[in-house]
Amino acid sequence: MRVATDHPKHPQHRERAASLLLVRLVMAEKTEGKSSPFSFSFTSPNSECNLRSSPETKPVMSGKGKTIIAPPTFTISSSQNACPSSEESPWRQVDWSAGRASVETIRSYAPAPDSVPAARVLLVGPVGVGKSSFINSIQSVFYGRVVNRTMVGTCLNSSVSFTKQLQSYQLYSSRERVDESMALVLSDMVGLGETNGLTLHDTLAVIKGHVPDGHTFSACCPVVSDTPGYVKEPSLAEKVHCVVFVVSGLEISSYSDTMKSTFHQLREHISALGVQQVAVLTHVDKVCAKTARDISQVYNGLLLKQAMLKVGDLLGMPLSSIVPVKNYSEELELDPHTDTLLLGALNHILQSVDLYLRDHPERGSAERAVSSASASS
Repeated sequence: MRVATDHPKHPQHRERAASLLLVRLVMAEKTEGKSSPFSFSFTSPNSECNLRSSPETKPVMSGKGKTIIAPPTFTISSSQNACPSSEESPWRQVDWSAGRASVETIRSYAPAPDSVPAARVLLVGPVGVGKSSFINSIQSVFYGRVVNRTMVGTCLNSSVSFTKQLQSYQLYSSRERVDESMALVLSDMVGLGETNGLTLHDTLAVIKGHVPDGHTFSACCPVVSDTPGYVKEPSLAEKVHCVVFVVSGLEISSYSDTMKSTFHQLREHISALGVQQVAVLTHVDKVCAKTARDISQVYNGLLLKQAMLKVGDLLGMPLSSIVPVKNYSEELELDPHTDTLLLGALNHILQSVDLYLRDHPERGSAERAVSSASASS
C-alpha cells in the first residue's frame, strides 16, 4: 500500500508526520481484520524517505486478560542524491528516436553565406569541465564508435589545463571517408582560471579571428599585432560565430566569485561583438542518480533543472540557452540516448551560428572593402 502526502517544511516535521500517519494506517488495517504489511514513502527535493512496517504484528496480553494488537515497528531510511520527479511529464521535450535523422541533418549542414565554408565554434570554460571531451564525443557520434581526437586530462579537479594552445578541429562526417569533412569547426583552448595565463584580451582576440590556430597562450606574452601568424583583417569565415560556455554539473556550486565575474565580463564583451552564446552543462550523470542509470531521464527530475538554473545565474543566461550533455569518458560503445543529447546540443549551437551569420552577412565583406579602399588611396 502506497500513500502520497504533502511534506512539511522541515525534515524532522516530515518524519514525525509520516510516522503518525503510518501508525494510524496500520491500526486501521488491523481494525478491519487485515494483516498485510505495507510501506510508506515520501520525497523531498534532495532525498527520498521510505517507512516500512514490520512483516507481522503479534498479539499481546494486557493486564486485564484481554488480547490487544501491539503497534507495528517500522524503520525510516533516506536516499541522498535521489532525483525526484518534478512532474509526471518531462519539463523539456526530447524526441529520443530522432538520433539518426539528426546525424544526417547535421552532416548536410552548410552555412548560408558562400564565403563561409564552415561554422566556427569556440568552447570556453574552466579547467576540467569537459571541453575536449565534448569535441571527442561529438566526433564519436559521427564516427559510429568512441574516438579520442583531442588529448584529454585525466584529473577532473586539476587546476592545470591540459590544453595549452588554440586547437581547432574540423569534424568528419564518417570514419570511412576521412576526406569528407563537415561544415563545422570546434575550437578548444586553455581553460579559464585565476592563474593559468588566459586573459580577457586574448579570449576576445580569438573570437575576433586574430589568433592563428596552434598559438600558445602566455600571461607575459599577450596577443598583439606582432604575434607570429596574427591575422590583421580576419574575414567572416575566420571569426568565431558562436561561443559555447562549458560548465561542469559537479562544480557548479563551487565556482568562486572571481570566476563568476570573469564569466560575466566575457559575456558582456562577447555580446558587444554580436556573437551568439550557448551554455553546455556536462557531467549530468554525476548530478542525479536516476540520470546516471538512464540518461533519458535528464529532463524528468528537479536536481538537474536546479543545476541548469545555477548555470543561468553563473553566466547570466536564460534557461533556453542551456543544454545538458553526457560526454563519452569511460564507455567503449555508443549509447543512442547519449548521442541524442549530444546531437541536440550541437543542433542548438548550429542554430545560434545561423542567427549570427544572418545578422552579420556583409560585415566581413564591408570591412575588407573599406580596408582595400584605404590601402589604395
